[in-house]
Amino acid sequence: MLRLSAPTRSDWLPEALENMDLILLDHAHCEKKAASMAMNLIFRYQYREDLMVPLSELAREELRHFELMLRTIAERGIKFDRMVPSAYAPRLCAEIQKEEPKRFVDTLICCALIEARSCERMKLLAEGLSDPKLAQLYAGLLTSEARHHQTYLDLAVAEASEEDVYRRLAELAEHEASILSVPGPDIRLHS
Repeated sequence: MLRLSAPTRSDWLPEALENMDLILLDHAHCEKKAASMAMNLIFRYQYREDLMVPLSELAREELRHFELMLRTIAERGIKFDRMVPSAYAPRLCAEIQKEEPKRFVDTLICCALIEARSCERMKLLAEGLSDPKLAQLYAGLLTSEARHHQTYLDLAVAEASEEDVYRRLAELAEHEASILSVPGPDIRLHS
């Protein structure tokens, strides 16, 4: 269960399908950022031994997905290049509380929500793409995205009570849904 507060807007998938080169490039960037976030948490909370192995495993898997996306875009003749990122993650993370351990828990919950939204959108792509190779690629990523979502929530529950984590998750999920309720200026995996 992904615990998203609202499904993706109905206009996102048709626009994404019309702009798959941009979605694929953005997806590569998202995998790179996801690996970076896991590594960031390892460095920021290096005194928390319980985080080291799960986040290291997660970062390696995200890097494998990044490499997969690099190969995919190269096969399609897309150059890996800079692109203006979506404001989604910064806007979501702006709600992270500043004092510890609330900051730690909120950060993990925001990571879980990003993974959940990725999973939901990848499922939409897997079901909506006419290109069987791309559809298979996205179908193959769903299990990992859902597992990453749950890993972040499990790590949060190791710090705070399950009741507190899921109450805060519901609050941040509402915020996340409000961010995505209005289309951004550019189509992105999280726009």
